[in-house]
Amino acid sequence: MRGLATADELEPDLEGASPQEILAHLAERFHPRLYVACSFQKEASVIMDMLLKIEPEARFFTLDTGLLFPETYATWRQVEERYGVKVEVYQGMTLARQAEEHGGELWNQDPDACCGIRKVEPLREALSQVDAWVSGLRRDQSPSRRRTPKFHWDDKHELWKANPLADWSEKDVWNYIAEHDVPYNELHDRGYASVGCTHCTLPGSGRAGRWAGTDKIECGLHA
Repeated sequence: MRGLATADELEPDLEGASPQEILAHLAERFHPRLYVACSFQKEASVIMDMLLKIEPEARFFTLDTGLLFPETYATWRQVEERYGVKVEVYQGMTLARQAEEHGGELWNQDPDACCGIRKVEPLREALSQVDAWVSGLRRDQSPSRRRTPKFHWDDKHELWKANPLADWSEKDVWNYIAEHDVPYNELHDRGYASVGCTHCTLPGSGRAGRWAGTDKIECGLHA
């Protein structure tokens, strides 16, 4: 059963707030029914570092597609050890079951359906018992994210959503990582600006390496 958060509540104007101010507001208002999405990309590392300094009992989750890079799993282990947290896991259909039901590599046959099974459905489950969630979206990552608000009502999932790094640049993220010695996915050092699943991610700036060669630009988690 959900808490009392609804779209009818007065939405605070957090557009001028810093990421730390936004996270402090969220922690005070929603914890422990606040959930932070952790993709083990550099933005997720920054948010984890910031939030744990504000709320040491903050809750984090990930969507394990079963197709993440070894470097991503290594970053997962590293941040858990560094910060003493346990990232909760949500998974969709196993590879074996996917092959059985769809006759092979669904990521080649129907990438949208693959993302739906491996990301969208598990996310729905993850958010079903919380009142607010946090993601690492930034406006300069792609044209489709240009108008990303810092805090808003998420109609799709019927809860509040925050994107505290929305107005940050790539340089802002790297500066924070350097200043605070934040662990990050080493694939970023190999030209992967955005990191997803092994079968659908190539090196590239912004989100150019995601589903390269197709017109797909989002997995469906934020659209």
